[in-house]
Amino acid sequence: MSDQNNDPIKRVEDQLKKCVKCGACRANCPAFSAFGREPAVARGKVALAQHILKDDLELDDQTYEAMSKCLLCGSCVEKCPNEVPTDEIVIAAREALAQKRGLTTFHQAVGQVIKNRSRMKMGAKMASVLGPLFFKKVPETSGLRLRFPLPFVGNSRHIPAIAKTPFIDRHPEVIPGEPGKPRIVFFVGCMTNFVYTQVGEATLALFRHLGCTVIIPKGQQCCGLPGMSGGDLKTVRELAEKNLDEMERYEADYVMSACATCGGALHRLYPLVVGKRNPDLKNRLEALAAKTVDASQLLHKLGLKPEETGTGERINITYHDPCHLRTRGITTQPRQLLKAAPGVELVEMEGADRCCGLGGTFNVYHYGSSMSINEAKSNAIMATKAEAVVTGCPGCMMQLSDGLKQHGSSVEVLHTLEILCRNLGLLKQ
Repeated sequence: MSDQNNDPIKRVEDQLKKCVKCGACRANCPAFSAFGREPAVARGKVALAQHILKDDLELDDQTYEAMSKCLLCGSCVEKCPNEVPTDEIVIAAREALAQKRGLTTFHQAVGQVIKNRSRMKMGAKMASVLGPLFFKKVPETSGLRLRFPLPFVGNSRHIPAIAKTPFIDRHPEVIPGEPGKPRIVFFVGCMTNFVYTQVGEATLALFRHLGCTVIIPKGQQCCGLPGMSGGDLKTVRELAEKNLDEMERYEADYVMSACATCGGALHRLYPLVVGKRNPDLKNRLEALAAKTVDASQLLHKLGLKPEETGTGERINITYHDPCHLRTRGITTQPRQLLKAAPGVELVEMEGADRCCGLGGTFNVYHYGSSMSINEAKSNAIMATKAEAVVTGCPGCMMQLSDGLKQHGSSVEVLHTLEILCRNLGLLKQ
């Protein structure tokens, strides 16, 4: 393997040259709005990466801290006049830092958990059983709160309960549909599997409603993006290869996810961070990416018509664009489905396309700043007077719910597919 393949920064050397330090990224960077310092913005991170490339920068805690202050939301990439792929550069810089400094204790633990599905299931089972010892219910906001602070978690945030039975364990691997209808591999994702199982049920119900064969591979793993946050690209690549093998076991027309983050991993980040380094996997990963679709995107393509069979139950909603859907151009499809549902009135919020502040483990390392970014989102949601905020990412659901509950808001947080199922009478509330 070449030195360039081994050196993450050398792989993005040409991309670094595109940045002319114009500063257009500052106005669009949620991290800069929270921290207000140059290293937090794309231009600053590119400059740091250039110094890492020259090997004239001490890779100390300050450098690591600066590179951690990015949500990988892609806002700077979309607005950059020179199309500098800052998210790719930050991922490479984090990998370089991890190679030279080692992973943090936290990200070592994250890697050990996400690359072992059995360990993850055991942890989820323990959390569901022992939850009452560590968490208390907060009836007035329908959330869970820690009884005492824990490292990296604190005790101020609202946390959803862990499901007693993971979604994947509830269903057979192959659920046959009607002859001639599409065959769909369902990449479930960890949040849907262990926390928001109702999102999985809604997804399954909608595609069965359309007569599709739904395949839920039992051996699918975490997409690996939590590891990417800390520079653990080795784990990301291991998981990508395992998921690739698992998705290829079945002939299918589509690989579908109802999680914006997981879909973004399969569609864009796997070819970017795995395919570029491993030519043997490149074509296979690109084929997987070409088949990968978001659930709302596919429902729209297959012609789901809620206006013909919807119940007409009235509800006012607003919609939040997950970053990993927005950067893939999936913004109109979910809105069109929601607007077509009888009784559903969509009120657009200000800054619907702005990041909610989650950013994977950014929310863990920089919780205060994460919620500072979320403040504008919570205020925008409440200003619409909507009864529910709808989105296409379980991670965003958790972040939006936390922010709204800390404001004492009763606005419900739903997945796009949940509200479509409710409207079609396919999902009990």
